[in-house]
Amino acid sequence: PLSWDDPSTRKAVEKYQKSVRADAPWCPDNIEFIKRINGLDYIEQVRQIAFDSIYLVLGLGDVYLGAPVATPLDPRHRLVTTKYNPARTWTPENAVGIGGAYMCIYGMEGPGGYQLMGRTIQMWNRNNLGGNFPGGKPWLLRFFDQIRFYPVSAPELEEIRNDFPLGKYSLQIEESNFDLKEYDQFLLDNQEDISRFKSAQQAAFEEERLRWKDDEDEILDPPPKTDMHESQAIPDGMQGLESQVTGSLWKWMVKPGDAVECGQKLGIIESMKMEIPLESHVTGTIHSLLKAEGELVKNGEFLLLIEKD
Repeated sequence: PLSWDDPSTRKAVEKYQKSVRADAPWCPDNIEFIKRINGLDYIEQVRQIAFDSIYLVLGLGDVYLGAPVATPLDPRHRLVTTKYNPARTWTPENAVGIGGAYMCIYGMEGPGGYQLMGRTIQMWNRNNLGGNFPGGKPWLLRFFDQIRFYPVSAPELEEIRNDFPLGKYSLQIEESNFDLKEYDQFLLDNQEDISRFKSAQQAAFEEERLRWKDDEDEILDPPPKTDMHESQAIPDGMQGLESQVTGSLWKWMVKPGDAVECGQKLGIIESMKMEIPLESHVTGTIHSLLKAEGELVKNGEFLLLIEKD
């Protein structure tokens, strides 16, 4: 089951755009980017190819537990993409994405760089509760398995994800043989159409790369220097919250006027693919936020002011 353009994968893209790279060519919509870089005319074509494809599993454990690397048997279904640069700091568990010419299902929550198109079921039986995990192994897929996706809604997928590890939801699994001679004949019979597809795809890929190459290679000017003593002056009766790392301010959890307790989490910084919480060292009231969400912050820089009780 595949929840196409799932809310969780949209959240990952939005978070990336907000806190890592706002001007990335694959933002704000990975699927639109897949369409564009492959020379397709409509986003619906990306969806149709994803559900028509038969993906052959060529590898397992691509960084993540049980994560398959698979490629469509039909070359006309092999959509290609660049990967995120820099990578995402967060990807939902079992997100489905494309990187290069390969499809991957993320085995666990974490960073990543594949272009996301949806979400599916668990690849790893972490609690050994049952489900369709062959041979009693904790991983779902095996080398040379062939995967077909079928569409479900996001709410349906949530129910399936709850039931599947408990053995309450069954997948359709069929034994089959792969005949290399037949496959070679298939490629030969469709050679002209395959070549036409690949030529158009390559042209679109090069056109896309040229479109944003200048931006990709551009070295950003450093921020203007300021007098640190002047810019970081703290009024009497105030406590400044410093950043302990250089990174991107992903999220504020408070606003001016909020009462806060010592040890309360006030916000989150993303740095080196990690989420680092910002905690208050005093009890008081938020006076002002000195940095906006998505802004780059430096180690030792004040982020907000708290009026101490």
